[in-house]
Amino acid sequence: MAAAAPEQSRSAGAATRAYGRGARVLSVGIAVTGLVTFAFFSLASHALNEVDYKGISLLWSVMFLIISVIYRPVEQLLSRTISVRRAQGIEGGHPLHVALGIQLGFAALFLVIALLERDRIQNQVFDGSAALYWVLVVAVLAFAASYFARGWLAGHQRFGLYGGLVLIESCSRCLFALLAAIGIAHGQSFVALGIAAAPVVSLIVVPLAILRPGARAAAEPAAEGRQDGGLTMRGGAQFAGAVLVVMAAEQALLNGPIVIVDATSTNAALAGFAFNALLITRAPLQLFQSIQTTLLPHLSSLTTTDDEAAVKHALKVIVTAIAGFAGIVIVALALLGPWAMGILFGGDFHYGRWGLVLVGIGMGLHLTAGTLNQAALARGRAAAAAGAWLGAAALFMGWLAISPLTDELLAVEAGYALSTAVLAAALFVIERRAARRPTATPEPQPR
Repeated sequence: MAAAAPEQSRSAGAATRAYGRGARVLSVGIAVTGLVTFAFFSLASHALNEVDYKGISLLWSVMFLIISVIYRPVEQLLSRTISVRRAQGIEGGHPLHVALGIQLGFAALFLVIALLERDRIQNQVFDGSAALYWVLVVAVLAFAASYFARGWLAGHQRFGLYGGLVLIESCSRCLFALLAAIGIAHGQSFVALGIAAAPVVSLIVVPLAILRPGARAAAEPAAEGRQDGGLTMRGGAQFAGAVLVVMAAEQALLNGPIVIVDATSTNAALAGFAFNALLITRAPLQLFQSIQTTLLPHLSSLTTTDDEAAVKHALKVIVTAIAGFAGIVIVALALLGPWAMGILFGGDFHYGRWGLVLVGIGMGLHLTAGTLNQAALARGRAAAAAGAWLGAAALFMGWLAISPLTDELLAVEAGYALSTAVLAAALFVIERRAARRPTATPEPQPR
């Protein structure tokens, strides 16, 4: 037993160092991706008039609401279950069949609903634009493959290829907006086409992942007659269902206000301005995706080996870094926020200084909540986390319905800060309680 402790310590240390290297590599890729995504909207806002730009922002909001809700659960499912099995020393037969079945089911359900509701989506959401409707359909279906690949890459800690996938995606999309901004191409439809083409182009990294030494064996399904790596369809569906609720609630926080403002405001362009204000959160969230992507498999491995000290250390380091980053952003918004928004997005609209500061505060709380959420998923507390996110989303939507503020944009900004504060507090309580209880992890199958 005495000899086992140093060995376990060395193993945990090696895992932590590997996690740190992976997080740094992926952070660079995602950081550039966030900047390129911000550039896409900046270029699009200059290339299009306010109403056409609103259509692009609505397309983006609706698309990411859908794909985050129906595809991120499978990404998280693959990432957690593959990393747990690897921590248990099981390298082959990773759970692809269950995850693939769930992903294909979600994609098929979306396609059926989209085709049945074409007239309503095209006319009521996209003001009669067939181009925006078909871009939505093609892009959502293409992202099914993209998110499945992301989960597989994250579970195997192939973070360089993961970063390459999302970077290629964002650069491909931005190229369309750039061509429109400099006058080589024109119109809303052309800019929107980049949103559909990007996930398809990004899949060029998949052959690189499969052809790497050892990747083929790791990608092989479990032997016939065995459960998928200890993961049953019921267990996978329960985890994916809880994460689906989390993703739906998060998208309600980010995109719900855009849809509500567009439906209720007399200002036809206000939804685009609200979207721009919440980009203050979107860009850091995309950067933070690198941390989330590496954090879930890392925490899942640590909880599998009962290294509670390492779990607490990882969470402390990340939350401290978030606090520092959020502080810098809040100060910058207080000093330069309205001026910077005017330069980046043009137009005559004035963004209130303190409203932008509220978004900055909400951004920091949102990132903290995302960190604690990954800990809840790693500990098998997905259902509790889902309840916290659902409550925060309901609070935000309720606030928008009864807010006494006459400034609609300020109501969105204040509601976002309030709901993320409640969310972060709830997930903190879940983490404190979960840390005192055994972690629920999938049982390995006999080898």
